[in-house]
Amino acid sequence: MSTPIHPSYRWSGEDLDLDAYLARIGFAGARTPTLATLRGLVHGHTTTFPFENLEIVLGRPVRLDVESMQDKMVRRRRGGYCFENCALFAAALERLGFGVTGLAGRIFMGQDRRLLPATHALLRVTTADDDRAWLCDVGFGSGPLEPIELTARDDEFTAGAWRFRLEHGADEQGAELWILHHFSRNGWLTRRTFTMNPQYRIDQAVGNHYVSTSPHSPFTTRPIAQRFHPEVHHMLDGVTLITGYPDGTGETRDVARTDVPKILAEIFDIELDEADATKLVQEPWPADHRPPSAD
Repeated sequence: MSTPIHPSYRWSGEDLDLDAYLARIGFAGARTPTLATLRGLVHGHTTTFPFENLEIVLGRPVRLDVESMQDKMVRRRRGGYCFENCALFAAALERLGFGVTGLAGRIFMGQDRRLLPATHALLRVTTADDDRAWLCDVGFGSGPLEPIELTARDDEFTAGAWRFRLEHGADEQGAELWILHHFSRNGWLTRRTFTMNPQYRIDQAVGNHYVSTSPHSPFTTRPIAQRFHPEVHHMLDGVTLITGYPDGTGETRDVARTDVPKILAEIFDIELDEADATKLVQEPWPADHRPPSAD
């Protein structure tokens, strides 16, 4: 008789209100672990939940237990950043019978090639009707809108109208590495790298603690929100509003700090209550008095 898998290795799918989650993302398809279902779930999750770090800026912890994520993201119709989106999506996939393995990635910002910690959460997923493995990255903030087959390919491909390349190679130390490139308003950029080393909820809890508390994390310095649609990507970085389109065009403009709650509601579908909106506008953000050398 095989030894039962300890719950710490799983994603607590049994705690998820599956009906409420599927209603939130507008998914009405078959509840079977097939590739067609996976495509629908990735698209629904990515286009429904905004990327946001507002709990951190408002002085509250980011909780990764299923009940807390359900309350915030499903019932109160908020968003979350990568660890929240990844963990909630993993719970839903596990509940539906998909094979789910957590992965960790490193983010690259533009042309900056500094090595950053592996604090991005993403998933390797398998289905019951297909032998291939799929990358599902629902928590990055700018897609992709579809699962990406985990296979080496040099040519670009599209996920909806957005262009990507997935490279399989090695890092500077010779270790296996996957690299996802994304075409944006700054041209082709390396956006994240990842390996196939399994990550579990406890590993994500460690990364979540660093990202939500370290002064070296961008998420502890100012509000950041993203909204990704098939035809447009919006990003609010502090008081800078950035809009990008699949063809690489886009616009950037500064906004008034007092307009941030309104912009969050109208563009990012994030409705703050009056107390949080007031706090976000009136209280200083750490970036307001952060010395340049802190990075």
